[in-house]
Amino acid sequence: MPRQHDPERSAHGAGQVGGGGIDTDHQVEAGDEVGGILEVGGAGVGRVQADHPRERQELGRQGRRQGPEGVVSIGRLTARLGLPVSADTSRSVPARAALEAGARLINDVSGLHLDPALAGLAAEAGAGLVLMASPAHGAPIDPMADPIAIVRDSLERSLALARAAGIPDERILLDPGIGFFRGPSVAWPDWDCRVLADLPALHALGRPLHVGVSRKSFIGALAGVDDPTDRLPGSLAAAAAAVLGGAHVIRAHDVAETVQAVRVAQALQRARERAAAGVA
Repeated sequence: MPRQHDPERSAHGAGQVGGGGIDTDHQVEAGDEVGGILEVGGAGVGRVQADHPRERQELGRQGRRQGPEGVVSIGRLTARLGLPVSADTSRSVPARAALEAGARLINDVSGLHLDPALAGLAAEAGAGLVLMASPAHGAPIDPMADPIAIVRDSLERSLALARAAGIPDERILLDPGIGFFRGPSVAWPDWDCRVLADLPALHALGRPLHVGVSRKSFIGALAGVDDPTDRLPGSLAAAAAAVLGGAHVIRAHDVAETVQAVRVAQALQRARERAAAGVA
């Protein structure tokens, strides 16, 4: 099961798989059968507003080195683990390298706003694409605004860019960007809780939801836990809440524990649906 990089993950000690200093994350698919994806981090993302590493640095983090050896780490991980690989990058050059190495999914935390060429590349390669909601660059966040409305507007704009590039809807997942909306006027623990609680409002967009809450700072703020590695209980509670809110993919650091939480949340969801339908 994969992981992914977010504003907080790099600082929170994401694990490594396969050697070579490759940044990785895990995602747990909350479908009828729990499955997994491995994510290889290129950008090692801080917040979208932060400076991105140069493309050469991203290529190095993905495990691509220059010369006749070509792509090394992504291909090795794909062969060794037998899981689909997702590349965490918002830039088209590292994304192309990752896809050539065997990645099947691109996770763009900018929602196609950083590099206009990325949408065309994803369409050309037939790759899956995760579009994350992110604050408009340089624009302050209105503290009186409805968080889920801002997230929905951001995702609608990213969806429009993907569709204009010819990417079919069935290859797109949407991420509400929990942990990415920050600013001096934003009460961010409340913001993240409201987005998580209002996930069902995003179902109208018609695409599966991809949610990352593992070790996030809003959990630390709510629970009074500074060390991200001590936030497992809160992470599991938030993951279960996301599944009950309709999330299809959950990013996680602690995979086995999160799989258990997802399975319990799925069972509760099915019981709730049966009760609503009057089925014994």
